[in-house]
Amino acid sequence: MTESIDVRALNAEIEAGSGFLTDLREGMARTIVGQSKLVDSLLIGLLADGHILLEGVPGLAKTLAIKTLASLVDADFSRVQFTPDLLPADVVGTLVYSQKSECFDVRKGPVFANFLLADEINRAPAKVQSALLEAMQERQVTLGDETFALPDPFLVLATQNPIEQEGTYQLPEAQVDRFMLKVVVTYPEKNEEQKILRQQLQPSESKIGAVCTLEQIRRARELVKRIYVDERIEQYIVDLVFATRKPAEYGLKNIEDFIGFGASPRASISLALAARTVAFLHRRGYVVPEDVREVAHEVLRHRIGLTYEAEAMNETGDGIVDKILGKVQVP
Repeated sequence: MTESIDVRALNAEIEAGSGFLTDLREGMARTIVGQSKLVDSLLIGLLADGHILLEGVPGLAKTLAIKTLASLVDADFSRVQFTPDLLPADVVGTLVYSQKSECFDVRKGPVFANFLLADEINRAPAKVQSALLEAMQERQVTLGDETFALPDPFLVLATQNPIEQEGTYQLPEAQVDRFMLKVVVTYPEKNEEQKILRQQLQPSESKIGAVCTLEQIRRARELVKRIYVDERIEQYIVDLVFATRKPAEYGLKNIEDFIGFGASPRASISLALAARTVAFLHRRGYVVPEDVREVAHEVLRHRIGLTYEAEAMNETGDGIVDKILGKVQVP
């Protein structure tokens, strides 16, 4: 009985503390037509303290969506256009010798911001990618003998173009695991594209202003951490992840040859955190199986290693996740 009272009280707290979500969504809708899944994924990453990898062909408003979200939150924003000649110091910063003081001064890089847009991350060589991914994981940067903490919150939103291979450096499978979500941005519907066209032909002069503060984001994150996850939901999450490693144990022997390696324990953690955030977006103090299923593709698609046989059969990570979701028993 106490537990149900606690959940009801938490529901009331969430209702009171999530009002800014309406303002954020309305602000995004003024600039971004459609793409509701993209907007929700950005909010999940922001509130779950996880980084996001956006993949899609050019012109699908990936960069615009990220810039709009940063404008709506009263936070520091940096953008790095990744290119083949980029150096790690261009991202994290470096030490510069000052003749006047006869010592080295710290020059912090663009990574020292609340929002970092890593545009076309797969165009930079491995050394630059590693410097960024280390900062993402450790939430700190070491320059010389000093270590500097990155701002809180710190959110990396990286984009990559999947259709070009020349002049690109594919992210290593082991490092792409550090992104909580991989969001695949698709083409808009016909009516949405007409609305985009009309919006561009009659551009609005209104500027986007901040509708929420970093303190509101921090408070919302604390509420997300308190959202109740039942033991059966935990077991469901573990079963979904284990089905990517040992599919035959879940009646999925037909996809065993398609999987080179399954999702890591980081996937289980990310799936639970993302599901909690989905519950928060729905103004709920507890997680239901639908919350887990809603984010399963974004959390798992980039954590499943496909074999050559899978590529020959045109099997994708999303297809494997679909089969797993259809087979693993829902609590």
